[in-house]
Amino acid sequence: MHPDRTATTRFATPVDATLRAAGWQPGRWDIKQAEIWADALREHTSPAGHRHTVFPAAVEAWAEFGGLRVNPHGSGRQIAAATLHLDPLHGLHLARTLGDLGRALATEVSPLGEETDTGTLLAIDAEGRVYALDHTGDWYLGPDIDHALAALITGLQPTRLTGG
Repeated sequence: MHPDRTATTRFATPVDATLRAAGWQPGRWDIKQAEIWADALREHTSPAGHRHTVFPAAVEAWAEFGGLRVNPHGSGRQIAAATLHLDPLHGLHLARTLGDLGRALATEVSPLGEETDTGTLLAIDAEGRVYALDHTGDWYLGPDIDHALAALITGLQPTRLTGG
């Protein structure tokens, strides 16, 4: 077991405290709001005809963490801790960008939210892996939402996928 974790918490103590301060708690599940977001994304078509894909991993992440505004305290370990708004509609007009990333990764990608200080888009793929897309490139944040949130909240340097 990780030294910062107790048997009763899913996240390391500082991450758990930050998420709880944002309104998350174990068992949080707002499937109604997740379905509203899913419908809005499915119904949107870009002027060039690009459409979003919606899949279970995205809907589950939205149901558990959607709507949270996460404001970490502290400077971060390697990079600044990220202030987050976990609302997939931040990516509504980026269907082409997400589609391009999905093709590059041989999977489907859907929006997850935004790093509000930088405008960096957060995205999740059909396997639950999480990415960040900004003007400098595309970044891998972790194999699942838990790892990605921990990395963002604690300021761990993500892995670059592509150059900008």
